[in-house]
Amino acid sequence: MSTDISPLAGKPAPASILVDVPKLLAAYASLRPDPAVADQRVAFGTSGHRGSSLERSFNEWHIWAISQAICEYRKKKGIDGPLFIGCDTHALSRPAFESALEVLAAHEVEVRASAGDEFTPTPAVSHAILAHNRGRSTGLADGIVITPSHNPPDNGGFKYNPPNGGPADTGITDWVQHRANELMEGGLKQVRRVPFAQARRASTTQEHDYLGAYVADLANVVDFETIRAAGVHMGVDPLGGAGVHYWAPIADRYGIDLAVVSEEVDPQFAFMTVDWDGKIRMDPSSSYAMQRLIGLKDRYDVAFACDTDHDRHGIVTRSSGLMPPNHYLSVLVDYLFRHRPGWKADVGVGKTVVSTALIDRVAKRLDRRLHEVPVGFKWFAEGLFDGSLGFGGEESAGASFLRCDGTVWTTDKDGLVPALLSAEITASSGRDPGELYAELTRALGEPCADRVEAVADAGQKKRLSQLTPKQVKIDTLAGEKIEQVLDHAPGNNAPIGGIKVATASGWFAARPSGTEEIYKIYAESFLDEAHLKSILDEAQHIVDEALKG
Repeated sequence: MSTDISPLAGKPAPASILVDVPKLLAAYASLRPDPAVADQRVAFGTSGHRGSSLERSFNEWHIWAISQAICEYRKKKGIDGPLFIGCDTHALSRPAFESALEVLAAHEVEVRASAGDEFTPTPAVSHAILAHNRGRSTGLADGIVITPSHNPPDNGGFKYNPPNGGPADTGITDWVQHRANELMEGGLKQVRRVPFAQARRASTTQEHDYLGAYVADLANVVDFETIRAAGVHMGVDPLGGAGVHYWAPIADRYGIDLAVVSEEVDPQFAFMTVDWDGKIRMDPSSSYAMQRLIGLKDRYDVAFACDTDHDRHGIVTRSSGLMPPNHYLSVLVDYLFRHRPGWKADVGVGKTVVSTALIDRVAKRLDRRLHEVPVGFKWFAEGLFDGSLGFGGEESAGASFLRCDGTVWTTDKDGLVPALLSAEITASSGRDPGELYAELTRALGEPCADRVEAVADAGQKKRLSQLTPKQVKIDTLAGEKIEQVLDHAPGNNAPIGGIKVATASGWFAARPSGTEEIYKIYAESFLDEAHLKSILDEAQHIVDEALKG
C-alpha cells in the first residue's frame, strides 16, 4: 500500500496505545449523540453502523434507535420468525447486545441468543438464518450481528441481515438508518424497551447453539476426509476473535491435526502487533498485524487466521508467508471449480470490481461466467442464495462458497471455511496455496498491484463517486489503449460509486471509502512495477481533476 507506515507497525502494541476499556464502556452509557452533528448520526456503510462511544458515534442511543427501527421494519415486511443475534469480542459488543435485547424483548421478538453467552462469528449467524428458513415461506428468520469486524478495539459495529442471510442491501439500510435518526431526533420517545434483566428472562429470549450447529455442518462444505488422510499439520490464530472457541471442536469432531496458537480474549487486544498506521487492527490480511503467525509459519504445512468476527481470512504458507488476499482468492477459484463436481456447469464466479483481474483469467480458462459487482458483500447474497454463484469474493479477504452439493452455505462472508480450504487444497494437491499461486501465474501472468489512500472531505468524496466515463478524457492508460471505462459494474449494472478504467494489461479503479473520510485508488499491472507506477500516476491525475469540481 502506498502510504506512510508508522514506526510502530509490526511491533508489539505499547501500553500507550491500548484503549481504556472502563472509560469506553462508561462513555457508551453516559454520552448521548447529537443527531444534528453528522458524525454522531446513524450511518450504515458497507457493513452496518460503526463508530466509537468515545466519539459519540456508537452509544446506547444509537443501538436503541437502530433496534427500534429494525423491529418496525420487520413488522412492515411481515418478518415474524426468530431473530438470530450474535456478537464478537470487541468491548462494545456486549453492552450493544444488552441494549438491543431490551428493545427486541419489548416488541416480543423471538430472539435466539448464543448458548452460554458464547461469542458468535458472522458466518454462524448467516448459517443459522438460512438453516431455519430452508423450505419455509412463512415464519422467516433474520438476524443482527454486533461487530465492527477487524476495526480497532475502541470501535463498535451493528448490522442487520434479512431473511436471505446476507448483509442488508441499501434499500433496507437506508430505511433503517433514516428511521433510527428520526427516533434520535425525537429524543427516543417512540422507542419501546424493558430492563435488560427482564429482557433476558423473557419467554421470547431463547438460547441457540450456534457453535454446535455450524461445526456439525462444516463437512458439507469442506473435505475433511482428504485433509485427515493427508495428515496436514495446521495452525490457527483466532486473533482473539469470535471464533476463538470454534477451532478446537472442529479439530476434535473431524480428527484433523489443527493447533490453536492462542485462545486469549482481551478487549484491549494487547497481544496484537500494531498495524501499518500505528493502530491495533485485527486484520488477517495485514503483514503488520499478522506477525505472530508469520513467525510460526515453518511449524505448519499451512496456517491461517481470522478477524474479530471471523468473516475474513489470512493464509500463511511455508513457501510464501502471508498470502495477499487476491493471490489466495485466485487459487481458491481455480481449485474449487475443478474439485466440486456437485456444482452445476452454469454456476458463476463472483468478484468485486477492485479484485484482481487474475480471477477473470482463471474464470475464462475454466469457461465459467464472471459476475463482477461493486464493493460490498451484499451484492453476492442473491447469487449465493439461489446457487447461481459458486464463489463470491472481495479483495479485502472476504469470501463465501456453495456447499459441495451446490446449495447455499452462507450468504455473508465466512472466514473459517476459506481457512480450512487452504488445508484441503494442500492435502489434495500436495502443494501449499503459495506454490499453486506461483504455478497459476506462470500460466496466466503475474499481476503487480498497489492501492493508494488519501484524505477527502464529503464534497470531494461525492464528486468522485459521481465521476462518469465522459469525464475520463484520455484514450490510453500507461501507453496502452483503453478498452473499458466503467461507472457501473458489468455483473449487475449497479453503480460502483466511482470509476474503473481497464486496458489489456492493467487497470485502475477509484472510489471514495464508505466508512472513512478518504478515497482509494486500486491498480494492477500484468507487465511490471514500472507499468503499475505509470497507471497509478495517471489515475491520480484523473482523480485530482475530478476532485477540483
